Amino acid sequence: MIPEINYWAVLLATLSTMIVGTIWYTPKVFGNRWAQLAKVDLSGSAKSALWPIITTVIVSFITAWVLAGASAIAWHFYEGSFFAASVVTAILLWAGFTAARFITHDAFEGRPTALTTMNIAHELVTIVIMAVLIGVWPPALG
Repeated sequence: MIPEINYWAVLLATLSTMIVGTIWYTPKVFGNRWAQLAKVDLSGSAKSALWPIITTVIVSFITAWVLAGASAIAWHFYEGSFFAASVVTAILLWAGFTAARFITHDAFEGRPTALTTMNIAHELVTIVIMAVLIGVWPPALG
């Protein structure tokens, strides 16, 4: 079975990651603290951010697409609300893969706990917003 996917929802979820990231890493929100903890120099040119932004869009699309597919599978398995299936699936995938992997890698790399916490919190907010957008527009069943 190939899960049904609403690609408009996937595109909106992809776009949402750029909005969340822009707000999250604004200097007045968490940007300055993140840069300090991650030892990132924010004085670089906008040109140096081009490839990371392109990479983020591609990876965000893949994440949204996988989340939409996993949500459809969960929805068919558990039945009930597609919205609930999307949000619960997102949180479980975040906890089991994203947060767990960040914590493991950051521990071995000796990164500050505050940086790890900030990054996994950003990922949680990002994935939940993606899930909400995907969950609001279930796939059309053929």
